Amino acid sequence: MELTLVLDRFLHILSGITWIGLLYYFNFVQVPGLGKAKADGTAAGITKHIAPRALLWFRWSALATWLTGALYLQHGTGSLAKAFMLQGEFAYIGIGAWLGTIMLFNVWVLIWPNQKKVLGFKEASDEEKAKAGRVALLASRTNTMLSIPMLFFMVAGSPAHTMGIFG
Repeated sequence: MELTLVLDRFLHILSGITWIGLLYYFNFVQVPGLGKAKADGTAAGITKHIAPRALLWFRWSALATWLTGALYLQHGTGSLAKAFMLQGEFAYIGIGAWLGTIMLFNVWVLIWPNQKKVLGFKEASDEEKAKAGRVALLASRTNTMLSIPMLFFMVAGSPAHTMGIFG
């Protein structure tokens, strides 16, 4: 059972790095770069080739991060309910889990459906695309800000030391 928990935790960390790395890429690299690319007429390459692939990895790594975290809490510590109810020693990791849950919601309910309009995967008028772009941007910026306390509480509340897995 211990090897399964180590593997699950590894997958949680790996998918989390992928998710948060892409989140930061979108907010600190792609969005500012896209503005400059629109000015010189090269934005189509980004929106046609890079953004769809990055969004695919972004949304599925978000789901993988959440699922592997929930599995780890449930099977590793039996504390999924305690974490989400912010009980006892699981309150800190529970805050991180709640922030991650809000961020996952933003990815699948706000960012992805609106990006489909912006990128032309779903038919939308220019006005609808502009509104969708704004909603996706605000949700993404919200996730960027939530990622900081989420990461803090996930590390501060890590149950690994209580399980004897890493020391």
